[in-house]
Amino acid sequence: MRRHLTIVRAIAATAFLLVRAPICWAQVQPPSDDSGTTTDVFVMLGPDFDRPGAVAKGNYNVGVGHTFGFLKKSPIGDEVTFAYTYENAGPGFWHSAFASDTESVGIMKNFALPGTQRVTGYTWIQIGLTSFTGGSQAQNRFYDGESLGAIVHLNEQNSIWIQETYNKIVTVPWYTTTSLGYTWSW
Repeated sequence: MRRHLTIVRAIAATAFLLVRAPICWAQVQPPSDDSGTTTDVFVMLGPDFDRPGAVAKGNYNVGVGHTFGFLKKSPIGDEVTFAYTYENAGPGFWHSAFASDTESVGIMKNFALPGTQRVTGYTWIQIGLTSFTGGSQAQNRFYDGESLGAIVHLNEQNSIWIQETYNKIVTVPWYTTTSLGYTWSW
């Protein structure tokens, strides 16, 4: 219980600090044939609408992604991600004794949308290990997440993500997650 409270506080503090970053400059997109690399740190906060009845539960995601310039033309993806996700699985929205902690690795494909440089799209495939906590013992399960989203570029380093994710854990019915996130890139 204390571990989850510490995680929730750390995520909230990080999100607060990152949201205070400047957001007023125009977006400058690199050319599409850019062969460089970037590294992103992301924080996503959002509700899970899961299980029958569309019950909203807290979902907090932090991670890092690294874009490889030589993979820009790959149809599978151009960014490798590592993420940690905490999801509330008990009563209430923010936190309860029942939760899942997921560590995942993923591949993301970023793509341009016609007619705009400020908004881009992405697909994101993740696999990992989910640990259910709150019972007499932790239960570890395989996790798979498939996301589709949009990125609103505020400037060269700051952006907002909006995504919908289809989640599947072996012993749990599928559920979706709607998330809003902040990314800082360098």
